[in-house]
Amino acid sequence: MKDPKTLLANNREWATQIRQNDPAFFERLAERQNPHLLWIGCADSRVPAEQLTGLLPGELFVHRNVANQVLTTDVNCQSVIDFAVGALKVRHIIVCGHYGCGGVMAALQGGAEGSLGQWLLDLKEVAERHGSLLEGLSFNDQANRLCELNVLEAVCRVSRSPAVQKAWSEGQKLSVHGWIYGVADGELQELGLTVNGQDDIVPARDKVLSSYFTE
Repeated sequence: MKDPKTLLANNREWATQIRQNDPAFFERLAERQNPHLLWIGCADSRVPAEQLTGLLPGELFVHRNVANQVLTTDVNCQSVIDFAVGALKVRHIIVCGHYGCGGVMAALQGGAEGSLGQWLLDLKEVAERHGSLLEGLSFNDQANRLCELNVLEAVCRVSRSPAVQKAWSEGQKLSVHGWIYGVADGELQELGLTVNGQDDIVPARDKVLSSYFTE
């Protein structure tokens, strides 16, 4: 286990290395942030957005929560989308789930209590809504598929959010993507789900859902 003092020492070493490679890096960073991407991902410690994508501080605006959910009632997530789209004018929003997600498995098992249980209620509804796509699979395969379906639902909700709808209505270039991360191999994959405008939402969703019936 890492001691907090070790983290402080690691930080000083990291900052020193950054300054050696680029003496003006932190001066530029302090002036303003100018990311072109919003990442909505899971809070899982194995899925660090910047490291997975090879990006530096200032290049990625990030929101993370348990099981990378996008809920219309979650003011935190919605405010992140508002700020990223309206103020930062990001060009891409990436919703990224990951296989082996503990939140997804807890939703399937139905054993979570307290605040976590409340947080996972919507994910349980997603599983029920797509029951035909989970039926007959092993538990691990059900969990992995639900990880993908959760991303699908989140992409649709992001695309229908007021901030994104407003951006598209005003001609702002903005794409919403659905990705999945393999903790076991460290690789990101596209789910064949990209929404570039209002008219893309339903066709993109239906295309992904239909692909499960042709496997």
